Amino acid sequence: MPQPQNIIRDEILALSAYHVPDSRGLIKLDAMENPYHLPPELRQEIAQLTATTEINRYPDPAATGLKAQLRKAMDIPTDMDLMLGNGSDELIQIVAMAVAKPGAALLAVEPSFVMYRMIATFVGMRYVGVPLGADFKLDLDAVLQAIATHQPALIFLAYPNNPTGNLFDAEDVSRIIKAAPGLVVVDEAYHAFAGTSFMGRLHEFPNLLLMRTLSKIGLAGLRLGFLVGRAEWIGQLEKLRLPYNINVLTQAVAQTVLEHGDVLNAQAESIKVQRAVLLQALRGMGGITAFPSDANFILFRVGDANGVFAELKRRGVLIKNLNGGHPLLTNCLRVTVGTAEENEKFLQALSNSK
Repeated sequence: MPQPQNIIRDEILALSAYHVPDSRGLIKLDAMENPYHLPPELRQEIAQLTATTEINRYPDPAATGLKAQLRKAMDIPTDMDLMLGNGSDELIQIVAMAVAKPGAALLAVEPSFVMYRMIATFVGMRYVGVPLGADFKLDLDAVLQAIATHQPALIFLAYPNNPTGNLFDAEDVSRIIKAAPGLVVVDEAYHAFAGTSFMGRLHEFPNLLLMRTLSKIGLAGLRLGFLVGRAEWIGQLEKLRLPYNINVLTQAVAQTVLEHGDVLNAQAESIKVQRAVLLQALRGMGGITAFPSDANFILFRVGDANGVFAELKRRGVLIKNLNGGHPLLTNCLRVTVGTAEENEKFLQALSNSK
């Protein structure tokens, strides 16, 4: 009788599935979600919209209306093509699948988004991880050396980086793009909180793709990401996108919410204000090192991350325990910026957990 260990690839058998913890009954500050609800009048508009959406029909395969609204809301250059994904994860996988020739390498810095490494394994690419330097800055010399040695077909750079929260030096990123023999994807999942972007620089780099998601700005439940780049790249990548990957409700709701960009922008500004308050409070606590952030979360180090994490959870607050994920993250925890009330409850629980 066939057994998984005899059929499934060894590298897949060795993987652990991406773990999503149970957050029921807890203040949820673990997943970089926007903590704010949409205003009641917009929620009512969405309710009416979903009531009239034809869920018995397949969605528009090109998502024409949604793409047009995305271009307007995100200032996407008119001469750049746009591809949509079921979250950024699908886009990462599509790009990796497209370039996964035998022996091809995927390069990323570490620590960074864990799906870069996992998806490299999924598609059978060699993974090259380059450790960050002091204070989680890019070690440019190490990255350039790794590029020269491994000639990666694909490089991912999160900008700002997750889980560290910092923006890499833009000139360093530019040098990496220029040195790369293949594609470079700049992942701007947290662009709304950073105040800077490579969107306006796509014309400078023939091998640059820019990726974003709507998950962090308040639409995580819709699972919508997008990739921007030159037509010659996007045209080839579209061949790997599964038909109808963006469902009718996601298309309808996302398009409607994006028409109210002022709401999302105001929420992002509130998160940035709360981020500053939270960072100052963390830095005022003894025994904690809190790192600067240009995202909607803060990375901080404590004496015993496992113990603090468990105690916070016991007190009703769920954050992310990164201890053991990478040597640079020893005793590190990551908290998502919540509402003022959620942040205060987190700080109170933390002060009693150290």
